[in-house]
Amino acid sequence: MARCGELEFVEEDDEYAKLVRRMNPPSVVIDNDSCDGATVIRVDRVKKHGILLEAVQVLVDLNLVITKAYISSDGNWFMDVFNVTDQDGNKVQNKEVTDFIKKCLESEDYLLPPPATAPPSEATFVELTGVDRPGLLSEVCAVMASLSCNIVNAEVWTHDGRAAAVVHITDGSTGLPVRDAARLSHLQELLSTVMHGDGAADGNGRSAVSLGGGDNAERRLHRMMMLDGGEVGKNNKKGRKNNKVVVMDCRERDYTVVMVRCGDRPRLLFDTLCALADLGYVVFHGTVDAEAGATKDAYQEYYVRHVDGHPVRCDAERLRLVRCLEAAVERRASDGLELEVKTEDRAGLLSEITRVLRENSLSIIRAVITTKDGEADDTFYVSDAYGNPVDGKAAMDALGDQLGHAVLRVKTNGRAAAAAVKPPEGGGGGGGAASIIGNFLKGSFQGFRLIRSYS
Repeated sequence: MARCGELEFVEEDDEYAKLVRRMNPPSVVIDNDSCDGATVIRVDRVKKHGILLEAVQVLVDLNLVITKAYISSDGNWFMDVFNVTDQDGNKVQNKEVTDFIKKCLESEDYLLPPPATAPPSEATFVELTGVDRPGLLSEVCAVMASLSCNIVNAEVWTHDGRAAAVVHITDGSTGLPVRDAARLSHLQELLSTVMHGDGAADGNGRSAVSLGGGDNAERRLHRMMMLDGGEVGKNNKKGRKNNKVVVMDCRERDYTVVMVRCGDRPRLLFDTLCALADLGYVVFHGTVDAEAGATKDAYQEYYVRHVDGHPVRCDAERLRLVRCLEAAVERRASDGLELEVKTEDRAGLLSEITRVLRENSLSIIRAVITTKDGEADDTFYVSDAYGNPVDGKAAMDALGDQLGHAVLRVKTNGRAAAAAVKPPEGGGGGGGAASIIGNFLKGSFQGFRLIRSYS
C-alpha cells in the first residue's frame, strides 16, 4: 500500500472524488443502547483533510464529554467511534441535539454551522499576542473602553509567560461592527504599545484587527500560541509532573506513535488534535480513554505521519512535537481560582472588573467573556502575581470591599462553592453556587485613566 495514496486528500474539483462521495454517502449512527454509561456515535465517511478535528469540534461545541474514541482512517475512508456524555455524565437523550450532530457530521461539505452565539459575518475581531504580565488584560480593556469599543465576546489564554487573546468588539454606542479605518488603526496602535509592554527585548507583542466571521476562537488561540513559540520549556519552565508525552517510531508501518497521559479535563481531545494539526500531522489510527479509574487520568495514543507522508525524521522534530503537545495539554489546565460573574451588560463593565482584580493583586490566567441578550457572563481564572493559588474567601472579601454588593460563583480545583459577597440588604443569598446572579457592580466607579504612554 503506497504511502502517498494514504495521504492523498482529493480536491473539490476532482470528479472522481465527487463520484466516490456520491456512491458512499456519510453515515452517522447514534446509539444509546449498546453502552451502559455513554451514547455511542459512529461516523463512517470518505476521508477529508481535517475531518477528525472538525468532528471533535462539533461535539465539544455542544459541551459534550468524550470519554472514549476509536479512530481509523487508512486509505480513503474515515471511521470513528465516540463515546460521549453530557456534562453530568448522562447519555445524550435530547433529540434536537442528536439530530444536530447527525446534520453536521453527515453534511456533504462538512461545514460547521455557526453556534447560536456566533458573531455576525462582518464582525470586528482583535487578535493579540505578547509577553504576559500582571494587569495586562486590564490595560487592554481600558484601551478599548477609551475608544468606546465594547467587548462582546473574548477568549484570553496565558501560558509559560506568553498571552494570547481573540476579542470580538462592537461600537459602544451603536452596537454595530467598528468599521472606521482611522479608529481601527488608532486602536491597533494603542494595543500594540500595550502588548509590547515596557520595551523588553523579548516583548514581541502583536495586535491585528480584522473584519469577518472569524474561525473558532479556541482554534485560533491554539494556532496563535503555536506561532508565537508557545512550547513548554520555551521560557525555562517545566511541564506538570503528572503529564507525560512520549513519541516513538513504528518502523514496520512507517508511522510515528504519539502517547499522551495526563489529568482528564473538558476539551482535552480537541486541544491535542489542534496541536497535531497545527504541526502538520495527520492521525491515521488512535485510541482515547478518559475513563482511567479513580485517578481521573486520560490516555491518548495516535499513529501519525506528517502531511508530506513522512513520520518524525529527527530528534529536533521529535522534541518540538513533545513540547507542543505538553503546551496544548497545559494551556487550559488552570490551577487558579475560578470566578464566574453574570450581570447586566453595560459600557466599560469589563474594564471595571479587570481593574478591580488588578488593584487587588489578582492575576488573570485565563478568561472567557460572553455577552448575550444584554447580559454579561464572564469567567476568570485568577492567581496571585506570582502564579500561586489564592484563598477564595480572602479574594471575595477584597472584591466585596471595592465592588459593593455581589454574588459570585467560585470554584477551586474544579469544585463549585457558594461564595456570596455582601448580599443585598433585605434580600437572600441569591441561590448560592447554583445561580450566578446578583447586583454585581451596581455601585458607581471612578473613571480609569490610561497610563500616560498609552493615551
